[in-house]
Amino acid sequence: MKILFFDAKRYDEESFDEELKKYDDIAIDYIESDIGIKTVRLASGYDAVCAFVSSDLGKEVLDELKRMGVGLVLMRCAGFNNVDTEYAKQLGIKVLRVPGYSPEAVAEHAMALALAVNRHIHKGYIRVRENNFGLNGLMGINMHGKTAGIVGTGKIGAAMAKICHGIGMSVIAYDMVENPELSFAKYVTFDELLSDSDLISLHCPLSHSTYHMICTETIDKMKDNVILVNTSRGALIKTDDLIKGIRNKKFFGVGLDVYEEETANVFENREDDILETSVTARLMSFPNVIVTSHQGFFTKEALSSISETTLMNACDYKNGKIKPANEVV
Repeated sequence: MKILFFDAKRYDEESFDEELKKYDDIAIDYIESDIGIKTVRLASGYDAVCAFVSSDLGKEVLDELKRMGVGLVLMRCAGFNNVDTEYAKQLGIKVLRVPGYSPEAVAEHAMALALAVNRHIHKGYIRVRENNFGLNGLMGINMHGKTAGIVGTGKIGAAMAKICHGIGMSVIAYDMVENPELSFAKYVTFDELLSDSDLISLHCPLSHSTYHMICTETIDKMKDNVILVNTSRGALIKTDDLIKGIRNKKFFGVGLDVYEEETANVFENREDDILETSVTARLMSFPNVIVTSHQGFFTKEALSSISETTLMNACDYKNGKIKPANEVV
């Protein structure tokens, strides 16, 4: 099986090449460009393409893959909202993903963001580098004894709930299905979670029902001085409404590993570019906001798990034994 790996970074190649040693019937070629309508034709002659969360896998790209005889899209991530899955099914193109790689990696990053914005670590670090050891403006709050609201209690949300519980927070949760692992958590309505939480952490997929779930209407229902963290999908939050809420001093702190209109920025060095939108600049202008570059998943253990599952998916497809949990339908 020949796989063309789009948007390859050095760490991707190292991780996948290490895992590839276990397979003698799979070959991977890596290219730096991401898949899109201008680059999809590079996949001619390959059996599969490997893409990531920001890749363009809309109808035009899928049509071209079908025309070239590519029958498999390997998503090296859990999310697939960037894939036109219904159209892929119509074309007979299989889409396989990595449903879980290291939920603890993302949950730990979510808590790191919450703690950092709470204790103003980003500001304190810069001050000390300039020999300013003053404490004015750096006061935080105790997380212990406060209430954490976890939106979405799948593997990542459950891991975040356990971390919050472990540092002495009360945990409330909202999900359509309760997770039996979280006996210490109280499931409540979404409105109750918004009104009762001191920390709100988002851990749900992007769908029609979750798009812009955080907007002016829901922000108004939150406690004053709430901490909001998003490590899931940028479009869960309506950015203009978030910015309005920050300016109205609704939030004690906001930690974002994802945000709307991040697609062109993800994993890229754009130091010398004029950015297409002002979203990042506006968010970074606030002293109580921390934005990171979609790095919640980025641990050694997670990369190893991603490469292992992705290549297992390729092998299962080749052998006609696809795991239902890994197939996007």
